Amino acid sequence: MSEKKFLEKLNELDRKAVEKFREYLRIPSVHPDVDYEPCVAFLKKYGEELELPVNVYYVHEKKPTVVFTWTGKEPNLKSILLNGHMDVVPVFENKWTHKPFDADIDEHGDIYARGTQDMKSTSVQYLEAIRRLKKDGVVPKRTVYVTFAPDEEIGVLGFREFVKTEAFRKMNVGFCVDEGDPSPRNSYIVYYGEKSSWEFIVHCPGQPGHASHMPTNTAGEKARVIMDKFSDLRRAELRKLKENTSLNIWDVTSVNLTKMRGGVQSNVIPEEFCLTYDIRISPTTNSKKFESMIEDWCKEAGEGVWIEYEEKEEQRPMTRLENNAYWDVMRRVAKDFNVPLEPQISLGASDSRFVVEINIPVLSFSPIRNTTYLVHNHDERISIDAFLDGIRFMHKIIPAFADVNE
Repeated sequence: MSEKKFLEKLNELDRKAVEKFREYLRIPSVHPDVDYEPCVAFLKKYGEELELPVNVYYVHEKKPTVVFTWTGKEPNLKSILLNGHMDVVPVFENKWTHKPFDADIDEHGDIYARGTQDMKSTSVQYLEAIRRLKKDGVVPKRTVYVTFAPDEEIGVLGFREFVKTEAFRKMNVGFCVDEGDPSPRNSYIVYYGEKSSWEFIVHCPGQPGHASHMPTNTAGEKARVIMDKFSDLRRAELRKLKENTSLNIWDVTSVNLTKMRGGVQSNVIPEEFCLTYDIRISPTTNSKKFESMIEDWCKEAGEGVWIEYEEKEEQRPMTRLENNAYWDVMRRVAKDFNVPLEPQISLGASDSRFVVEINIPVLSFSPIRNTTYLVHNHDERISIDAFLDGIRFMHKIIPAFADVNE
């Protein structure tokens, strides 16, 4: 079926939603050096269409956060925040079958563009659900904010800084929805926590010399001890998964050696080997004890072994699902919508971590199901049906969240 045919068979609201989505996708808000001003202009115009106030806050130059406000009947109550980000990751255009910022629709009804899954889709689903709710005459009990943050993909000067502002404090947020991941199954994945990411280099210095000799205290001997320790830990975590089938990858700490550096030529004993590790610490692992353990390994490996941290996130609290009114509401709405929920711990990081750190509960999900996972991949895409299905779910869940009694 042609693109025109797909659009012609949609009703007016659905066609408008797809048009707005494609317009947003065509803005190349791609790293590095993102120009956010076209996004800001698009969103301001969007706000005028929806008759919603739009404010833009520049915590840093060229790093705007855009905030839509849908005022509730009881604005003094804690508000609901629907968060998203404007930036997308780089593309390798020669690997795509459609241009990554053209938002083409193929013969199957799939929209191709960077941001279709991460996460321009979810942000537009928020706004298009609100369009429909306003058309229905709905006024939420609590005020609902929709935010569009910069630089989520690099985690630097975006939402992390905005949550520290007086503007955010005045929003009086009581609950936040953030992005999740598309599900390849007929379900929605809901994240209630995230692993902490540690990336570090273990420096193993030693006695250099000619390779015809066998000095003690070499870099290689120390590196072997370190590699054995981390390899043993990795096997132990994998064994947990094998022996307990109720566990998932997010229940264990992932351990991966990602880079090795050292040596100048084959007949010279190097003065240092460097081992780079990527560790994703599960929320149930005590990070202080973990750090103490690897420091002990360095001492055991030999003199002078030390760790250089490239990233070392604090252990973050999880949003507890027990006795959680928002989770209870989501389960009820999902049941009525006939969509199963899969509560999980996220393997990656999102802006939700900055909200959880200030004790605001977060449920992170993207209402996208029956969709091949292509986040950050070539030919990222979403079907028109899956996109519109998510709007219908948001149409149900947003007022339900806003009406929660705490």
